[in-house]
Amino acid sequence: MKNRPSGYDWTVRGKEVVISHHGAIATVLRGEKARQFAKAVERSDPQLLMARLAVNDKRGDARIAKENPNKR
Repeated sequence: MKNRPSGYDWTVRGKEVVISHHGAIATVLRGEKARQFAKAVERSDPQLLMARLAVNDKRGDARIAKENPNKR
């Protein structure tokens, strides 16, 4: 991979998985997503997996802001 993601870290906080990027919280996984992440991180590239999850979460936030005029 040419531009391999880096700087991601994850910790377990209770029943949540907190993914951070360079020390700032990027996303928090709960429930089934947290369990799936814990399994997937063992068998794939953790940096790539965390980058995908963090980017998808930000896209969701952008979509919500676009749909709601109060969030602009």
